[in-house]
Amino acid sequence: MMDLFERDETGISGRPLAERMRPHTLEQYFGQEHVIGPDTLLRRAIGQDRLFSMILWGPPGSGKTTLARILAGETKSHFISFSAVLSGVKEIRAVIEEARRMRQLGRQTILFVDEIHRFNKAQQDAFLPHVESGLITLVGATTENPSFEVIAPLLSRCRVLVLKPLLEGSLVRLLRRAIDDPDQGLGSMNLQIEDSALEILARFADGDARAALNGLEAVAAFLSSEEGGDGEAVTPERIGQILQRKSLLYDKEGEEHYNLISALHKSLRDSDPDASLYWLARMLAAGEDPLYVARRMIRFASEDIGNADPRALSLAIDALQAYHFLGSPEGELVLAQAVLYLATAPKSNAAYIAFGRIQAEIRRTGSLPVPLHIRNAPTRLMKDLGYGDGYQYAHDYEDAVVFQEHLPEELQGKRFYNPTDRGYEKMIGERLAWWRKRLQEEKGRHKKEEEA
Repeated sequence: MMDLFERDETGISGRPLAERMRPHTLEQYFGQEHVIGPDTLLRRAIGQDRLFSMILWGPPGSGKTTLARILAGETKSHFISFSAVLSGVKEIRAVIEEARRMRQLGRQTILFVDEIHRFNKAQQDAFLPHVESGLITLVGATTENPSFEVIAPLLSRCRVLVLKPLLEGSLVRLLRRAIDDPDQGLGSMNLQIEDSALEILARFADGDARAALNGLEAVAAFLSSEEGGDGEAVTPERIGQILQRKSLLYDKEGEEHYNLISALHKSLRDSDPDASLYWLARMLAAGEDPLYVARRMIRFASEDIGNADPRALSLAIDALQAYHFLGSPEGELVLAQAVLYLATAPKSNAAYIAFGRIQAEIRRTGSLPVPLHIRNAPTRLMKDLGYGDGYQYAHDYEDAVVFQEHLPEELQGKRFYNPTDRGYEKMIGERLAWWRKRLQEEKGRHKKEEEA
């Protein structure tokens, strides 16, 4: 099996996989069809060799730098690239002079500025006359909202193209191509990786092509060093084992420390005030940091009591602050009082479960876009993109109840929080039931109006 870190004569294997697999043509570039598809403005501009200045706005790993390089190749333009982090006005002047020389030779210059939001106003101003005159075609890349980070005069001379996080299917295709490519990819390693295992890597990357390829390279390097053989079948379970083995490097010693805090936590959860007080005293007697105990009590108040008694969280925080003020031994009584309150409070882990469900959903679905009607729209660009369209202000309606969706389209209708009937959470449940009933009535009314 080939060593990933062994530099060959061409130097290919010494470069990161993400760099080696960077597409060089539009045919190799996928995942942003809304920007480079057959009938898009950009594709037509390329076909006519009339490229315009633009700002590529998208998350890390969405292909901004790659697209800029492809544009230069497709239009046969002279390509200059530099980072706003490392360059200033002096470098901009040198680039402009080079662009003038290229124009004399009959070639257009594409100036790619990575992280253009890092340039200050004066640096961005330096581009203006040359973009306006057509001396350079500016392609800026940014992960930040250009409405806030790019000066208005420059923004008005550029088109903003919004790149999206790559979908899971696109990432799987990218990973499969890297596995099969014998020249730039990992084809010489003869890796056998199931698509379901690649889906896990794609999910972990969360729309970031670079992160997906880095993850694949890490897995390949692990298999190369640990297994020592070709043809290793990599399943989802195998991927999980590799990731788990990595995390185990961070395990700590101190079993008795964790046994005691576990005993305290479980005694509190089971509403046993005597055992809870005992384990608190045991920990303090053993020299445990009282502030550590106080922090765990704050966590318990949220995890195991939650909205069944919202006061529990405030009291746990008060206990931490009181101990800060008093110190030992006086402050230890405050911790004891808090432990007794937490042990005897009504219990609910509904908030804990709801948050866990949300986290699992995010791991499964990645960074779903915010529905347009509830996006913030303080600038003209954002309004033109549809931000805030159709939003209904709740206070303008009876009982402050309006029927409009707030979750991403793929998750609409899902419920994550189910309050218990214990303590204050019982009131929350009744309130939610009333709200949901009213919303159903509003939904029915909207449907009748649409049918009419």
